[in-house]
Amino acid sequence: MNISLRHIRALHAIRANGSFARAAQELGVVPSALTETIRHFEAEAGASLFDRSQRPPVPTPLALAFLQETAPLLEGLDLALDRLRARRDQTAGRLSIGCTPSAISDPVAPVLARLRQEHPDLRLRVHDDIAERLAQGVVEGALDLAVAGRALHSDDLKQTEIRRDPFGLACAVTHPLAQRESPGLQDIDPAEVISLDPGTGTQALLAGCPAVPAALRVGAIEAHSTIAQIAMIRAGMGVALLPRNALMLFADPTLRFVPLRDLDLWRVLYLLIPARRRLSNPARAFVDLLRPTA
Repeated sequence: MNISLRHIRALHAIRANGSFARAAQELGVVPSALTETIRHFEAEAGASLFDRSQRPPVPTPLALAFLQETAPLLEGLDLALDRLRARRDQTAGRLSIGCTPSAISDPVAPVLARLRQEHPDLRLRVHDDIAERLAQGVVEGALDLAVAGRALHSDDLKQTEIRRDPFGLACAVTHPLAQRESPGLQDIDPAEVISLDPGTGTQALLAGCPAVPAALRVGAIEAHSTIAQIAMIRAGMGVALLPRNALMLFADPTLRFVPLRDLDLWRVLYLLIPARRRLSNPARAFVDLLRPTA
């Protein structure tokens, strides 16, 4: 017999609701479609399932026996579906977030800490990288969202500004410029500059700023990441032009951020989310907690 789950659910819905009209409403179909389903069921069964001489039609003894025998099957199926949804929700209780390294301590880490307090079973994955690769991860679905500098325009990506901080001189507290009041770009020795990989957003901002002399854009030492750059500054190997929050990544008292009187350059952080894909529940919770801190 060519009978499917749709036919069985239709029969049970009519019995539970007492009429074809209410059953159709529950099932989300028009009454005529439900009537046709039952007619097909009866044709396959070779017998009437409803006594249509009564109003509303009532199940025949044959239908009542079938309803009784199939009720445990539907209950077992519904239970299995509930368990499937529960496992799906548990699997969905993961958050994969991309982040530029200098944004991990603030604002990302405090938000993740609050999220873990409210959802202790949530599994987190934090991937640090440059903005373009993070943006690609969000678009492709490898990352739920990201906090980074602005990436290239994409119709598949929504970028919202959340925070900005100024560039200045990053140096050790023992460096002579750390003691100067309002130094300028011309006071920086190009031989001491530690620059970043040209593919990073920070280096791209410096390269595009006319106020920064060419000699200060590319240093004698090039670091692949902000963390490596800060480690070398702390070791006294040189200085760098960095956003304030990037230097304060570890709140290291041996480092100093020095504002420069002739440098008006800002690093802007963006929230990167997919434009064509719904955020998961953990991702939405992260966004809700992030906005008040932005």
